[in-house]
Amino acid sequence: MKTKWLMSSSAVLMGLAGLVGTFIPEEISIILGVEHSPITLILLQIIGGLYLGFAMLNWFTRSALIGGIYNKPVVLANLIHCIVVFFALIRQLAEQFHFVFVILTLVYLGFAVWLTLVMRSNPLSNPSKM
Repeated sequence: MKTKWLMSSSAVLMGLAGLVGTFIPEEISIILGVEHSPITLILLQIIGGLYLGFAMLNWFTRSALIGGIYNKPVVLANLIHCIVVFFALIRQLAEQFHFVFVILTLVYLGFAVWLTLVMRSNPLSNPSKM
């Protein structure tokens, strides 16, 4: 299991989401069909900032030893994020089916499973993991 691929792909995905949320919140609110009031735009920018923060965290820890007790806070924070977003998307799919939600749900499920496997693994038992 290559944790560098996990952290890099997560960083790129979250970085793109963060840039979109931070720099084009008006367009995102139009696409989502939400009224673009000042509070909505600020919330989208705050969420974009959170995604950028996670992206930077994942990008800078991509080469570190990850798994088991090593970098456990990083893995646990990412895992909690993925699980919460996964369940939010499942709830949204139950109310309104949309193909984009299905794709996002599968992506977040994949990351959650991968992060769970990383958290339960021992990176020192197999030196080819890094």
